[in-house]
Amino acid sequence: MSTLKRLQRLTGDDAPGKKESTRADEISELRRRIEAITSRRPAPTVSPSSVLCDSAFTLKDLIQGDEFENTHGNFFVADSSLAGSSYHGCRCIGEISTLDMNAVALLANNPDLASFNYTDALFLDTETTGLSGGTGTLAFLIGLGWFENETFVTRQIFARDFSEERASLSFLLELAGKKNFIVTFNGKAFDVGLLSTRFILNRLPDKLSSMPHLDLLHPSRRLLSHRLDNTRLTTLEKEILGFRRSGDIPGSEIPQRYFDWLRKRDARFMVDVFEHNRLDIISMATLSVHLAEMLKFDRDNTNAEHLDILAVARLLHDRRDKAGAMILLESLINSENPSVAFDARRILSLIHKRSGSWHDAVCIWEMMLLDYPGNYYAAAELAKWYEHRKHDYKTAIDIVNKTLILSGLKTSEERNSLVHRLNRLKSRAGYTETE
Repeated sequence: MSTLKRLQRLTGDDAPGKKESTRADEISELRRRIEAITSRRPAPTVSPSSVLCDSAFTLKDLIQGDEFENTHGNFFVADSSLAGSSYHGCRCIGEISTLDMNAVALLANNPDLASFNYTDALFLDTETTGLSGGTGTLAFLIGLGWFENETFVTRQIFARDFSEERASLSFLLELAGKKNFIVTFNGKAFDVGLLSTRFILNRLPDKLSSMPHLDLLHPSRRLLSHRLDNTRLTTLEKEILGFRRSGDIPGSEIPQRYFDWLRKRDARFMVDVFEHNRLDIISMATLSVHLAEMLKFDRDNTNAEHLDILAVARLLHDRRDKAGAMILLESLINSENPSVAFDARRILSLIHKRSGSWHDAVCIWEMMLLDYPGNYYAAAELAKWYEHRKHDYKTAIDIVNKTLILSGLKTSEERNSLVHRLNRLKSRAGYTETE
């Protein structure tokens, strides 16, 4: 269907029986109809950002900030700061200055971060019009934080309507250009990806996605999930940082607050959103200090929770810090918590095995079988050692047989594995059916 036909249908002028026109007539008629439609557009209205109900409060009435302007337009910026002596729960804000960058590099699994300073960090959190992160989702509030002159500064960039997005994003790029790495909470999965999309849609360069990035959600799960019901930021605040929010707005309500703001231009809709975002930024900063400190456990730290030390050892092992992991694991092999002692021995034996320290690995497997008779892992590893390294099939068969007798609660998969190993060992040893 031609464009003219579509316009005729939309405007109700597609009555049947009309004479067919030439191509030139169609083009002329098309131009006439487009001009007619354009002329029926309403006159430009006042910019939404200037619409204000009589009883509404302005942003400046309730939020410490001011309007900013750059080459792309206007937007609102709220500024606040916390002195280094201030506390956020049980953590002093000034502790950010003690941030161990080697520990930060391990948390992020990025060795490049070790060469930076704590003042190079840009803490970032966004509030958006939805949680899907699609192309229609706007990051209307971009919260930033950094340490400056013994003070932790927070700066929140607010797009008062959709037309201010490009100016807001441009200002974000200006601030990000002064820092060397970013810190977020779930930013790899959401915030940075969303902002990258918005940069593209607004024809702006994307500097954030190429910056080194510490996403605190992932190390929080690795180091703290054993003691928490979940690892949401508000849960970490309460249980780890000792900070409890009062009257905080649920994150699920924030998009609707922004839509209410767009309709009524009343700052009362946004006050709680700004405060929620500000607290998120401060919590990320203090949480990063706590997680970095956890990586500094040593064998003499008898007051530390063994489950915490085990979680750190696992992370160090996965980050290929073998020496650091071994120090912590050796301090746990005789833990009073049986599950901690077992896991510590298992991981430590794997480290010895992979490094070719067979004697140390065998000693640990034998220790495990003494303390946990019938244990599948220790029995299987020890049987493999005797079969493949010592070629002592008889001893390997004895280990598997004893394990099958003692391990009545083993899963069918483990039992079948041991039976298969036993049959192979007997075959290699030349056993007859009667034996």
